[in-house]
Amino acid sequence: MNKPLILVVEDDSTVRNLIATTLKSNDYRYITAPNGASAIAAATTQQPDIVFLDLGLPDLDGVEIIRRIRTWSQMPIIVISARSEDADKVSALDAGADDYLTKPFSVTELLARLRVAQRRISSAAVMTGEALFHNGNLTIDYGAGCAFLSGEALKLTPTEYKLLCLLAKDVGKVLTHTYLTDKIWGSSWESDMASLRVHMATLRKKIEKDSDTQYIQTHIGIGYRMLKVE
Repeated sequence: MNKPLILVVEDDSTVRNLIATTLKSNDYRYITAPNGASAIAAATTQQPDIVFLDLGLPDLDGVEIIRRIRTWSQMPIIVISARSEDADKVSALDAGADDYLTKPFSVTELLARLRVAQRRISSAAVMTGEALFHNGNLTIDYGAGCAFLSGEALKLTPTEYKLLCLLAKDVGKVLTHTYLTDKIWGSSWESDMASLRVHMATLRKKIEKDSDTQYIQTHIGIGYRMLKVE
């Protein structure tokens, strides 16, 4: 598997050099950006595969960078920030981030999160034997890697799309929190559980918007399941 190109957006030179050294020692390709303006420029011109993004940048807030990137790209974005409050995590994930690491972080965890993002990029789009999945007004085109609601394309993040596919693959079956976080992030840490709740909430807003139809049912303390809709 070819190593992806990583964009490291970090204004703290010590942290930026640590991440760069880690990537270099593991044979990853990378480029760096010390602020938001250079990050946007690098993301558009260099077209990285994955972004490591600090939120506390000197010119632009990281959440705003996420929103801008999401207007034209679904590249995985992994936030690495000293902000540890749930509200900050929710804001970043809701804007379209795929993962969230809190500083200080371990190099081992950083590489683990990177491998998960890399597998998500390279994994086959088809998750079932059928090319299309239909449930009520919801359609998933596995071959194209996109979903539609009443014929209108849904703007899903890579994580939201994978969650939708996991639920669709076992429609009617309750999928536990542990199962889902393991499939998405390869782990079941407490931060993964919080991320799952945020991603599931944003996914629901998108597929249940302007409709009384419920596609996803919450089983408190257990997990989620996709309901069969006639």
